[in-house]
Amino acid sequence: MTKPVFIFSLPRSGSTLAQRILTRSSAVASASEPWLLLPFLYTLRERGQFSEYWHGRTVEAVQDFCEILPGGEAAYRVELAGFVRRLYGRAAGKEAIYFLDKTPRYHLVAEEIVEMFADGKFIFLWRHPLAVAASIMETWGGGRWKLHAYKIDLYTGLENLVDCYELHANRALSIRYEDMVSEPEATFRSIMEYLELPFEEEMVDSFPEVKLSGRMGDPTGTRQYFALSDEPLSKWKKGFCNPVRKQWARSYLRWLGTERLSTMGYDHDSIMAELDAIPQQMKNLGWDVLLRTYGIVYCLFEPAIVAYKLRTAKRWFRVHSHR
Repeated sequence: MTKPVFIFSLPRSGSTLAQRILTRSSAVASASEPWLLLPFLYTLRERGQFSEYWHGRTVEAVQDFCEILPGGEAAYRVELAGFVRRLYGRAAGKEAIYFLDKTPRYHLVAEEIVEMFADGKFIFLWRHPLAVAASIMETWGGGRWKLHAYKIDLYTGLENLVDCYELHANRALSIRYEDMVSEPEATFRSIMEYLELPFEEEMVDSFPEVKLSGRMGDPTGTRQYFALSDEPLSKWKKGFCNPVRKQWARSYLRWLGTERLSTMGYDHDSIMAELDAIPQQMKNLGWDVLLRTYGIVYCLFEPAIVAYKLRTAKRWFRVHSHR
């Protein structure tokens, strides 16, 4: 039976690169980003979802069902794991030993996933936190401020991943993006040893040949890089050169704190010193002030939901509440 292996990381942390290299092994199958477990696990969460079908009532109904189910909620999770495992197996085919699920937003349900899959493998992939933020702005903001749209990743997600890793470190493997690109052979040897699979040297060199099905994954790296490069390691500094961004970065590092960063493999004081050493510029300053203000409004009032309602206002019977 196919075993699941999960890469837990924030977006823009190199998970697509790791996935492409690992799937060069015939023992590892994957799809770009399945996202399978999120909607199913949220059937047990009262918060975090607004829908036309009233998500809160759905959770109550599932809870009531679990009360009459022999084994209760634990049995529900076992059956859910079995269902997803069978899907992984069918997608993987007969040759693969593992199906790799690389879904960044699994940071929201990482703890549940680890508990559900007793035979699962769990790779925690970390990246310099300011490099993640800079890459988000570059990739999805065109170089402008867009971190408000990814607060759930940068704060809740990272907090969840650190907590989950600390709780299950004896079952998991921790790697860093920086080591993956600067010392790829050593890094992937350790991963394959963790998976109890042989390391093949050509995995690292031939990953550009991997074409994963699906629309998710890294929209830029797969086009820009056809070999491992350490260029991104210092690229983040270009994104944190003006006073507004430096102020946010210092605040974010204070929130992360020494202990969390140490769990991830980074030193708080060293990162702060790197940030302070960046020459100050005024690039994008005006836009950053404007977009950070917009971000406050965006997070409070969810304009995307309002816009959806306005688009449907011509057919009034379709405008309704979401719960």
